[in-house]
Amino acid sequence: MAHGADRKKPYLRIEGVNKSFGSFHALKNVTLDIAEREFVCFLGPSGCGKTTLLRAIAGLDIQTTGRIFQAGRDVSALPPSARDVGIVFQSYALFPNLSVIDNVGYGLARRSTTRESRRGRVAELLALVNLGEHGAKYPAQLSGGQQQRVALARALATSPGLLLLDEPLSALDAKVRQYLRGELRALQRKLGVTTVMVTHDQEEALTMADRIVVMNAGAIEQVGTPAEIYGTPSTAFVADFIGAMNFLPASVSGAGRARIEGLELHVPALNGTVMGTEITLCCRPEDIVPADDGAANAFDTKISAIEFLGPNLRATLVPKDAASRSLTAEFSATQSRRIGIALGGTLRVAMPGDRLHVFARR
Repeated sequence: MAHGADRKKPYLRIEGVNKSFGSFHALKNVTLDIAEREFVCFLGPSGCGKTTLLRAIAGLDIQTTGRIFQAGRDVSALPPSARDVGIVFQSYALFPNLSVIDNVGYGLARRSTTRESRRGRVAELLALVNLGEHGAKYPAQLSGGQQQRVALARALATSPGLLLLDEPLSALDAKVRQYLRGELRALQRKLGVTTVMVTHDQEEALTMADRIVVMNAGAIEQVGTPAEIYGTPSTAFVADFIGAMNFLPASVSGAGRARIEGLELHVPALNGTVMGTEITLCCRPEDIVPADDGAANAFDTKISAIEFLGPNLRATLVPKDAASRSLTAEFSATQSRRIGIALGGTLRVAMPGDRLHVFARR
């Protein structure tokens, strides 16, 4: 079954795509539907196949087997010039000997348009990316963030139906990257262009995408909204790769119950699981909460380490009844002051059953 968008006729359809380089299988039977106007991020570690998939969509590296459709048209074997795509590369790939105006208008110059219409289109695009006053400059005279905007304007010049972004913000420093990702997302919404972006940055994907495609070893692990990917990971890999997660070896000790050494927890997701089955329980640091004696899944811990993170405090907790299994918990600074978290102190916490994820033993 396809990892699909909700629409019956997707704008971009990838069917059973495989890509091999000799004996190495870079993509393994990838099937995916992307709706018109969607912003989709391919996310995963280095070597997972996300850039290879993007290049197959662009026609830069034709897939070994499988088909790709854009707006109902089979583009599987077409070269990039015959596909309705705009591309922004990680390196920007600007022409150093051309001005900003000529870089942006490069693709238009090859079309049968008048010089006046090209000049108007370039001016419109430069205004769109807030570079209207920089048209006469050359790439070397621009900052990294400005070069990225020029590359984006150039990719949009021909009004492509599909915009492909290959880690476009990775070369920028953190503050510029954070600012530009907001600008890029706002621009995509304004234009309504279907967009696919490759990134290895979780925060980038979570803040920008309508849906995230998490990839691992050439295959798709999970497709979903940022909230779904973060809140309900479907595999242990996704749980581990996206955000921070506590992994706890456990065994099923009864109906909807699991045991971690001397600590027993109520885990609703385990209902119907055979007693004695070895599992891995997962819990986000922010889902470990201070608790009173009457709370479900409450237990006593010792605070063995504290990290100050500005608005938050990260604590390493050692459960009294499972001393070999430390937990990482995060509390707001205000909450930390209120409950008096201190190194070497004790803290009673709870792991709410509905926030516990269950996977087969890793």
